[in-house]
Amino acid sequence: MQLKLPFHWLKDDGEGIREAGELCNFTYLFSVNQSGGNLSSEKINIDAVDPQEFLLRRLVRGDDRVQLDSNGFSCRADVHTQVCVANKPVRIYYKGLTVYVPSDSDQPQVKRIVKPYARLEDETAMKRVSPVQILHGKNTIDPPACNFTHNVTAVVFSSKGFTGNVFHEFNEIIIPLFITTRHFRSRVRFVITDFELWWVQKYNRCLSHLSAYEVINPGTDDGSVHCFPGAVIGLTYHDNLALNSTDIPGGYSMFDFKQFLKESYNLKINHVSEIQKPMLMLISRRKTRRFLNEDKMVEMIMELGFQITRVEPEWMYNLDEFAEVVNSCSVMLGAHGAGLTNEIFLPTGAVMVQVVPLQNEWVATTYYGGPAKEMGVRYLEYKIEPEESSLFDTYGKDHPVFTDPKSIISKGYNAFRSVYLDQDLKINLERFKKTLIEAKQIVESSTPIN
Repeated sequence: MQLKLPFHWLKDDGEGIREAGELCNFTYLFSVNQSGGNLSSEKINIDAVDPQEFLLRRLVRGDDRVQLDSNGFSCRADVHTQVCVANKPVRIYYKGLTVYVPSDSDQPQVKRIVKPYARLEDETAMKRVSPVQILHGKNTIDPPACNFTHNVTAVVFSSKGFTGNVFHEFNEIIIPLFITTRHFRSRVRFVITDFELWWVQKYNRCLSHLSAYEVINPGTDDGSVHCFPGAVIGLTYHDNLALNSTDIPGGYSMFDFKQFLKESYNLKINHVSEIQKPMLMLISRRKTRRFLNEDKMVEMIMELGFQITRVEPEWMYNLDEFAEVVNSCSVMLGAHGAGLTNEIFLPTGAVMVQVVPLQNEWVATTYYGGPAKEMGVRYLEYKIEPEESSLFDTYGKDHPVFTDPKSIISKGYNAFRSVYLDQDLKINLERFKKTLIEAKQIVESSTPIN
């Protein structure tokens, strides 16, 4: 028997690894049980399957999938995010940010409030996110009539929260948006609440590679009702700058996300070995965690044989151009901070060197060091000594800032931030040189793996 495999997105339904084969009007799903390795098959009439319904179904698992199958609607929440999925026609009243989800049963109408931004655990971020009201169940009164009808799924999310910080822009919106919608193959339309035009313009290339349709800003609407065949309210989140391929429709990984960025921004360099002479990008900060002897650092970097490009925060606003600059670099160097998020544009085999201020070890590793490996980037860190921190001159070596840091940290984030995130750095050049030499050796000996 000959089988074609046209639907590569039929890979993993949460119960096993699956492939699809088409024979006449039927799709055979061959399933390998991950625990026992037994092969089983299931035959589905593909003429009876709604592609949109299938794609929406892949966003949920377990009891949530049972609920979606039974009444066309399910919601789930974890510590980070809320996501609701409707696989039946919905009506979205833009003026009140209300989503009407009909029900075939006689169950009374239930109201849910969702804030569609993936940092639910952070009260400060969520205060900036407008709530979306979802009404599901039998309506006591008829929902408003449709003014506009669309033929693709709506995906509703906020562009507020902690936007303005590139780490949060990728961590809470762009990567979750990829996780949630990539398998739709651009057959979705984004409804962006708390609409920020600058943000949409900054990430236009990402948005246009995930959706073939113009984004919708409900905030400028005069109260019309838009109708969609299905909807996703909220975005799926996994971890800091991370994708869990076993929990994504299509099994996408960080490698696939980086490939998506390469296509979106037309990045040319695949591997660091393609760069003829090592190029180092130094991220220069102007407010906190500044390098107080930055000029001396630049001199040493050049003496070691690097070409160097020094960038400041405003360079990063034009992502269309900046992504290409990062992609041309062998090494990225900077103190702990949001600018290091741009490691995501580095070619495979490149090195990211993070200078870690005092008491920043956990955040440095969690936010940037850990994710680097999945990006195909080598990670080095330089932990400063007390004498290299501006805190040494400000407080003295016998102050609790040095002798009992837990007493500072226990006072909460604001106390931690005002001391340990606001310090500046005067790097010991001789000690730091060893880290730069190691970085240079890594990139010069790196070879691509086919």
